[in-house]
Amino acid sequence: MRHLILLLTLAAFAHAAVTPEQADQIRRLLRDGQLAEAASAAQALVAAQPADAEAHAWLGRVRLAQGDGDGAVKATEKAAALAPSDAGYQLQLGEAYGLAAQKAGMFSKIGLGKKVIAAYEKAVALEPGNVDARSSLASVYQMAPGVMGGGMEKAYAQAAEIRKLDPNRGRVTYAILCIGEKKYAEARAEIEEVLRAQPENYAALFQTGRLAALTGEQPDRGAAALLRCLAMPPSPGAPGHDAAHWRLGNIHEKRGDKAAARAAYEAALKTNPNFQQAIDALKKL
Repeated sequence: MRHLILLLTLAAFAHAAVTPEQADQIRRLLRDGQLAEAASAAQALVAAQPADAEAHAWLGRVRLAQGDGDGAVKATEKAAALAPSDAGYQLQLGEAYGLAAQKAGMFSKIGLGKKVIAAYEKAVALEPGNVDARSSLASVYQMAPGVMGGGMEKAYAQAAEIRKLDPNRGRVTYAILCIGEKKYAEARAEIEEVLRAQPENYAALFQTGRLAALTGEQPDRGAAALLRCLAMPPSPGAPGHDAAHWRLGNIHEKRGDKAAARAAYEAALKTNPNFQQAIDALKKL
């Protein structure tokens, strides 16, 4: 019955573009973890409005939430083709290619990796002030080898641009790059600067916990920071609650508390059943 009511509600708007009410409906379903219902709603939008970019984009977001990389690529490519000047769709397309790459073979992984970079670069070109796009581009530049178009010099250049647009977001981005190069003291200094200005900055709190998980230093502070993250909504571009639970499990493991680590990893999977890092961590316990 609930599915029928949902589809009838969407059908009532079939003659128009995606309405705020329809978008809010899918957003709520995603927030509440009702992925099957969200998929039905998004598919109904696409069926009713096949030429509307936002309808396809919503289906792509649902596929991302479901961990369906190929489905996310297909839907978001359609959205981007219908609205080629929309930076947000390019950003989502990069996320979709990235998810698809996680499950692809080596040859396909390289091709998809190049597509991730191209999509993020296009998002930045379309909207230079889009901090989320620049942050994603910095992250992929950090991970990708030079032959694929990545490199740390490019990543740090993006961090510098982000710092001009949003100083604290830029500091967090710079800290993440430093952590990747094991420059832990430098990363910690950047994070502390952010927390002095914004004690409730989700991204900085998460990186505090991540540092504790990686180094074993300041475990109490790191665990407290992650618990604080779990009590607030994730900030744009920052790891979600699944990652916060996983890093909390890492800290418990370093303390030798396997029971607490297991509980944290299970909490991560309850939040996101497809979270591979938590799946792998549980297997190793």
